[in-house]
Amino acid sequence: MDTPPVITRDDVSAAQQALRYELTTLAYRLPDAERAKAGIEPWLAAPDAEGRLLGCWEGEHGPLGRVYVLRGFDDEAQLSRERERAAHSRVPFGAGPHLTDLAMHGYAPFPFMPPIVTGAFGAVYEIRDYHLVPGGLPATIDGWRQALPARHLVDPITVVMYALDGPARILQIWPFSGLDERVAIRRRLYDEGTWPPPGGPEHIAEASSVIAWPLPGSPLH
Repeated sequence: MDTPPVITRDDVSAAQQALRYELTTLAYRLPDAERAKAGIEPWLAAPDAEGRLLGCWEGEHGPLGRVYVLRGFDDEAQLSRERERAAHSRVPFGAGPHLTDLAMHGYAPFPFMPPIVTGAFGAVYEIRDYHLVPGGLPATIDGWRQALPARHLVDPITVVMYALDGPARILQIWPFSGLDERVAIRRRLYDEGTWPPPGGPEHIAEASSVIAWPLPGSPLH
């Protein structure tokens, strides 16, 4: 396994805080899976494409018929230009006629999160989506600032970030060697009282979780 970045309670540089991420969800009928996935790589590698591919996963537990594409951008302007490219394409992500839905959501990292580091970190990734109560983001960030550095030492996180559009939400991505490891780590952290972050659960209105496997060529794997 590769070495994850160090996470402290200190804010990262302004340039790093300006980074933006996008998680795109491609939905398709199960019989169309291979055709829907075939165009993703050419779309991301096109000459006019912007941003960096960080991870690409196929959902296994949770809604089926889904691929999740995580990309990084230098700033909101670059993210916006790539959104425009998708909006004006007849076949976004090279999969237009095979998709039943396409959702593109932009995120900003928590202020103390270093840039995402790609590499071999887990055979299984969990994508957790928390819909927060209105006004719940500042307290959520404060709680994570306190609790995440200790958890990261035993259970490294890929990223935690907040939504730039739509309802107040945070998104977390965690790698694991397998589902048994995920259950064991979470149970131990809860028993020790080191997780969840202080004040975190009180600000969660709804929560969902997806377990996904990295697709071939995913930088995060």
